[in-house]
Amino acid sequence: MKPLQDIRIISLEQYGAGPFGSVQLADLGADVIKIEDPTSGGDVGRYVVPLQDGEDSVFFEVFNRNKRSIDLDISTPAGRAVFEDLVRVSDIVYSNLRGDVPKKLGIRYEDLKHLNAAIVCCSLSGFGMTGPRSAEPGYDYVLQGIAGWMDITGEPDGPPTKSGLSVVDYSGGLVAAISMLAALHAARRDGIGADCDVSLFDTAISMLTYPAAWALNSDFVPVRTHHSAHPSIIPFQAFPSADGWLVVACPKEKFWKRLAVVIGRPELADDARFIDFTARRQNAAALIEILEAAFVTRTSEEWLADLTAAGVPSGPVNSVIDALSDPHTAARDMLVTTEHPYFGSVTQVASAVRVGNEPTVYRRAPRRNEHASEVMREVLGYSADRLTELREGGAFGTAQSLHPTPSTSTE
Repeated sequence: MKPLQDIRIISLEQYGAGPFGSVQLADLGADVIKIEDPTSGGDVGRYVVPLQDGEDSVFFEVFNRNKRSIDLDISTPAGRAVFEDLVRVSDIVYSNLRGDVPKKLGIRYEDLKHLNAAIVCCSLSGFGMTGPRSAEPGYDYVLQGIAGWMDITGEPDGPPTKSGLSVVDYSGGLVAAISMLAALHAARRDGIGADCDVSLFDTAISMLTYPAAWALNSDFVPVRTHHSAHPSIIPFQAFPSADGWLVVACPKEKFWKRLAVVIGRPELADDARFIDFTARRQNAAALIEILEAAFVTRTSEEWLADLTAAGVPSGPVNSVIDALSDPHTAARDMLVTTEHPYFGSVTQVASAVRVGNEPTVYRRAPRRNEHASEVMREVLGYSADRLTELREGGAFGTAQSLHPTPSTSTE
């Protein structure tokens, strides 16, 4: 048995944040049944370029492996009936829609508890289901600006800068996954489900952590730092070498002493200006000038060989391809391959979640509505007559909506 093999999740999700949360659970064995709206062409992630064809994309593959897909128009009475039957035999209803939409769609715990008292209803939205922004759409880039992340990222004399990755989206997905598992644990213990009102806004604000605490409790002002330096620990930043960049970190006094030896300046460890964390912070400009002058004299590879041998936390500033080619990436089984009918062999990164020693089995992302028959018959036990009735009632979309030409807009 896989760790979550006894869990069924009904997911109304799209794009990145929501699917990233549920794919972690699908990789652990949860049966994630992805409900796609036939009137809009399903998950907009299917149409993200590059590497996109028809109703599939490599972007979609990354976020939706190990899931099942069905077309269902829950705005129709027939579609709603199917949805409610799924709620009766499932553990979690998960969505990543605008904060005011769960109430409109009737997918909160209050709306569904009469069908299944233990159902967990998790909403991952931009701003949550309450508050003045609840009806606003929220996207990673927007949240990185609102939450102050961009104001403290980049060079001091440069513009506010977004992270190169959608970190708010991915962190929000992980927070949703944790929330779902916690609520499900309580529901199985007590027999009563709950709402999980998760938001990208809350996630981004919570990740301000210690800079927020410093700012709230003193006159400390978080600012952008030179070469991505740590706001208080010196040295802990990127340095240019003779042929590139490397990151060196001294979060403990022993690392600073070792670094002084590696750069051929052991006397610096006992220099009053650099004797401890406080002194190095007060004299940061002088110390960084010394270190930058040293690191630029040799290649990154040469420095990293000595730094690693001395036990100083350090590493190269890799390109994405370099990171994926790192021997440790392969040793940790962080690359997986699935087979796709159009894209062929698709290599992607694995989940970082580890439970036990059994290797994770990866199955390609579903084609839209690929699992309709097995879900309707095996999960819900519908007869042929019932399926005909539901189809005629528009539960699965109209003939015209089964293969629409979608828009890439997410508004």
